[in-house]
Amino acid sequence: MLPEFRSLWENTLGWSPSLQQQQQLESLYQGISTKNRQLNLTRLSEPEAFWEKHLWDSLRGIIPLGWERITTASFIDIGCGAGFPGLPIAIALPEARVTLLDATRKKMVYLNKLIAQLGLSQVNTVTGRAETLGKDSQHRERYDVALLRAVAAAPVCAEYAFPFLKVGGIAVLYRGRWNEQEQAALNQALNQLGGMIWQVEAFSTPLTESKRHCLYLKKTEPTRDLFPRAVGMAKQAPLGN
Repeated sequence: MLPEFRSLWENTLGWSPSLQQQQQLESLYQGISTKNRQLNLTRLSEPEAFWEKHLWDSLRGIIPLGWERITTASFIDIGCGAGFPGLPIAIALPEARVTLLDATRKKMVYLNKLIAQLGLSQVNTVTGRAETLGKDSQHRERYDVALLRAVAAAPVCAEYAFPFLKVGGIAVLYRGRWNEQEQAALNQALNQLGGMIWQVEAFSTPLTESKRHCLYLKKTEPTRDLFPRAVGMAKQAPLGN
């Protein structure tokens, strides 16, 4: 079973799960663990590691946005993998709308079943590539917040995210290390995409004290129709390089 860590939640994030939310988090853990061997969803199967690296880390990323401001926001989790950070955020913010996007159909089929089991009616899934769906009118400039965790280099993530965001929206990039050289390349990319670095946060995880960063990129003007470029181009020729 997952540890509850109620005081740790409250002391580090200013939030703690209700009884229902704790049950949903437990069901999420059990669901991912049960299917993990078959689908290779995560390396982290021990309860405390799962809590810190998947649940706590997912929610830590949205703290600077302000709980009240994002209560009813629309999120898209790009390259969601096993559903992180999107699913913990959907559990913590039951009135928010969350879209999970990934290109791996098998994982998305399972996530649909898991979402139904968790009772997360405000979550939907889309199977496909960010480069394709970023040009689709059903998704382009439709979201308040884009989430990208362990997806690609920052300029690549920015190119994936910005077409989905409304003007004024925020892309949250979950990173490990971060340095000035990476920041210079990202700034060059953002000049082309219509955005800016709003904030960079460095922090440590509460159990193992692992060093982490979150980047917050604000969309300040409409992204040109050129972006996103064709499938594969963002990684082959990153903006800012």
